[in-house]
Amino acid sequence: MMDKERAARTDIPTLQWFPGHMKKAQRLIEENLKLVDVVIELLDARIPASSANPMLAEIIKDKPRLIALNKADLADSQSTKKWLAYFRAQGIPAVAIDSMKGKGMKQLVKEAEELARPKTEKFVAKGARARAARCMILGIPNVGKSSLINRLAGAVKAKAANQPGVTRAKQWIKIGSNLDLLDTPGILWPKFEDQTVGLKLAFTGAINDDIYDREQVTALLLAAMRRDYPERLVERFKFKGEMPTDGLELLEAVGRKRGCLVKGGVVDLEKAQNIVLTEFRAGKLGLVTLDEVPAAEAAEEEAEKNIE
Repeated sequence: MMDKERAARTDIPTLQWFPGHMKKAQRLIEENLKLVDVVIELLDARIPASSANPMLAEIIKDKPRLIALNKADLADSQSTKKWLAYFRAQGIPAVAIDSMKGKGMKQLVKEAEELARPKTEKFVAKGARARAARCMILGIPNVGKSSLINRLAGAVKAKAANQPGVTRAKQWIKIGSNLDLLDTPGILWPKFEDQTVGLKLAFTGAINDDIYDREQVTALLLAAMRRDYPERLVERFKFKGEMPTDGLELLEAVGRKRGCLVKGGVVDLEKAQNIVLTEFRAGKLGLVTLDEVPAAEAAEEEAEKNIE
């Protein structure tokens, strides 16, 4: 491959994805916001900033808000502590959870009930019958909303899948006697101001794999891993000596390490891409956080206080 061609393949791609059903989802959220006491915003712990919908603050206005960092089992634990400290310093309650294994569920429910208490107690003070706290779950596609609801409910109530955007209609899910959850479809936003945000969403599977150049994105993922977590690549793919610095060369090297060869000893890059993306998303390349905490020094000070 010529140098100019290779450079073009490793530039950050322009990624946008706002299908029609997401606009409908936004309207659904806006229409039903008045029914809930608390908004639970579900973020990907590996990319807490990149998985946050910048339209959300405008949509929910002054509604009480709780942040849940999901997939914390796939993220760097020290970075997660710093992110929790950062959100709490902004006055936003935040918890780290793993919806697949059920970690953090009790704390999540407790925080949601506490945030809803002023509203529920107001009803009782007016002579109305006590009711459960009502929460709306919001998050981008594939962040784990359905898995979270199923874990809380103890049964498969919400349709879950690995493909972004499969939850299409609102569903009320009763969690015990004290909490009702309103599930909504995942929504992205019309334009990524920072293209690295779209890139990280592609890395983690929030954007449909069919709409971008997978070879280009996979090469950029490997380049990022080499920069920030080189030891993870060495351990997983058994590299010896100096690793290639170029993402595409790394992809070819991974393909050779895993035997993704076709006639003539040529690397099957599509097969190599599948391996890298699948293993990264499953946490097999190690625990990784791709977003840095803003105001890192202040967040580190809070994290040292053992905020869990």
